[in-house]
Amino acid sequence: MPRTPTNSKVGLLLSLGGSALAVIRTLRQMRRSRGTHDRLTTANTVAGLLPLITSALLVLRRLRRHSHRQAR
Repeated sequence: MPRTPTNSKVGLLLSLGGSALAVIRTLRQMRRSRGTHDRLTTANTVAGLLPLITSALLVLRRLRRHSHRQAR
């Protein structure tokens, strides 16, 4: 099996920043939909928020592994 290339620390930080911005935008959208009392849009926004949080957590895990490798 070919070895997958490791991501650079800068690339991982940019990915984390992008995920954070997406979460912020989604939270704003959720606030707007709650203000109009539209339950369907609120549910849709919450469902869209879960993958964003998961991807941010995966990037954080990669960053931790990357920093542990450099410490050795």
